[in-house]
Amino acid sequence: MKYFRTASLKRLFSLKRNSIDELPKGCDFPEEDNKSKTETSPPIEPLQRPSWKCFSYAEIFDATNGFSSENMVGKGGYAEVYRGELEDGRAIAVKMLTKMSNDERKEKEFLTEIGTLGHVCHPNVTALLGCCIDNGLYLIFQFSSKGSVASVLHDENSPAMDWKTRHQIAVGAARGLHYLHKNCPRRIIHRDIKASNILLTAEFEPQISDFGLAKWLPSQWTHHSIVPIEGTFGHLAPEYFMHGVVDEKTDVFAFGVFMLELISGKKPVDGSHQSLHSWAKPILNRGEIEKVVDPRLGGAYDVTEFNRLAFAASLCIRRSSIWRPTMSEVLEIMLQEEINEERWKMPDEDEEQEEFWGFEDLECECDSPFSTSPHDSISNGSS
Repeated sequence: MKYFRTASLKRLFSLKRNSIDELPKGCDFPEEDNKSKTETSPPIEPLQRPSWKCFSYAEIFDATNGFSSENMVGKGGYAEVYRGELEDGRAIAVKMLTKMSNDERKEKEFLTEIGTLGHVCHPNVTALLGCCIDNGLYLIFQFSSKGSVASVLHDENSPAMDWKTRHQIAVGAARGLHYLHKNCPRRIIHRDIKASNILLTAEFEPQISDFGLAKWLPSQWTHHSIVPIEGTFGHLAPEYFMHGVVDEKTDVFAFGVFMLELISGKKPVDGSHQSLHSWAKPILNRGEIEKVVDPRLGGAYDVTEFNRLAFAASLCIRRSSIWRPTMSEVLEIMLQEEINEERWKMPDEDEEQEEFWGFEDLECECDSPFSTSPHDSISNGSS
């Protein structure tokens, strides 16, 4: 079977051995706030031609100096990432799927990321430059020189990240996620939004990365029903953790945790295994939001911007997905002049359920760098 699959991969990508110079350069980014255009435009059929290429093994070998250990910038359960430089001077990141996982699993995750990222084009989503299937499976991306948000935010040897940068990251990441949900040719659910999967350019512009767990949903489907449950502990939405339901609100919950991490400077799970959202939720509900701000900022932050982000985060981590905002609404809250809190007030019975629902129900580690969901079904019913 594995020989058939490998041969199939080679046939599939043999047509893609093109030069990047021969493919379309750049892309038109959709207008984030042009709702009428989004609502009235017909579906894009067929999808636009992806602008990535198949690299030869020699190209990426030379670019990474033979996959030198000095060029390794990241390592996960099933992949290693190396920094490299092409002959034209462009910095790249080469994601090598390691031989620790079986061939079928590697190929599935390899195709998942290509199929998802092949048509994605947004400044706040990592750009796929191409792939390589010679002597292994490799994905090639633009290199993000500042690393991940997690590595910068929690670096004890560097000064605390300033508020302006944090706000820029929050808004940029929100725009990227909104694009995936609403404006991308394929409606994409990321399923693993977290600080370590959001990379930073030299200008600290955030880029959503790592689409190994991603799912795409045609417009007529309301959600996926997925078994087994995968993701990262501390970021899992309750409906996903307990029932396997995946839709846009799954990402919204994780994004709320990410925003709490940005504004508080705390990690998603502390040393005592308490999740960040279970710590922050009662504080936010009491209106004591100043207790959530990162003390390392020393009070040097914009109070209005902080209030907007904290309020948006409090809505994103609500137990009921019905009462969570969409990413369009998250952006409105983050950027609008005034916050209409009454609009988001829940009925008393729903507030009581929020109050008595224990986040300890989520206290089970489920952390995987890639998706393995062989029993994946589609639902067109109500989530």
